[in-house]
Amino acid sequence: MYSKDEVRDLKKRFWDGLSAYAENYPELSNRRHKFMLHNTRLKGVTMKFDATRDGAYVILEIDHRSEEQQEKLYNHFLENRELLEMAFEEPLVWDTRYVKECGKQVIRIYCMQSGLDIHRQEQWNDFYAFLVANMIRLEKGFVQVKAIWDMWEG
Repeated sequence: MYSKDEVRDLKKRFWDGLSAYAENYPELSNRRHKFMLHNTRLKGVTMKFDATRDGAYVILEIDHRSEEQQEKLYNHFLENRELLEMAFEEPLVWDTRYVKECGKQVIRIYCMQSGLDIHRQEQWNDFYAFLVANMIRLEKGFVQVKAIWDMWEG
């Protein structure tokens, strides 16, 4: 078992390694910021990475203050599901009742690769390859779905 400080150190090295891995990814080389993440320009929508002892996750999270707006955003993504999922080999997971550690319920649309453990450093390249490739796919789909949103809501 790792101590709390060792786990924090391990995670910092992991995320630093992901950043270094992304630097060498051709599709990301000319970008100022490697990934969109919180800068989606759509209030209440963020993209996230997660790496746990259970696997790797690439997530689009809908967490708007207004439940009405959150539902409206979710319905828009659902209506454009085909565009969002187009680049993925498998359908994304659509979890409308995901409960975060803080107890807040949000909507998550994500893909995952199980069988990876962040504590196993020999698996980090597998994590990185999955996270980077799938975030690029998710961003491409998101940009198309957001363009439709902007056209109708703008």
